[in-house]
Amino acid sequence: MDHPLSYADILKQTVQAATIDQPRLQAIKLYPVCDLETGHFLILATGWDKQRWMDTILFHARLVEHQVIIEEDNFEEGLTPALIAAGIKQADITTSPKPAIVS
Repeated sequence: MDHPLSYADILKQTVQAATIDQPRLQAIKLYPVCDLETGHFLILATGWDKQRWMDTILFHARLVEHQVIIEEDNFEEGLTPALIAAGIKQADITTSPKPAIVS
């Protein structure tokens, strides 16, 4: 009998799949970072973007108990639809509130 994938497995597979072959990024390299112990799943982007060095987090999700908290998602269509398609319930996905910018 097949066992359903855990949310941690789904996050790991989705993050790894999102880093494979991004031809339009050219000199930018994507790296999946999956820490199952702490529940952090990231995609880092590093490399030269024209004349400047880029080192940024494209995606960051935290797995807290049975909730997926999206901290950052800078993909064009976002990775949330891929997470839902892979088996994470939409009700179990939330976005982290951003602090207000005070000027």
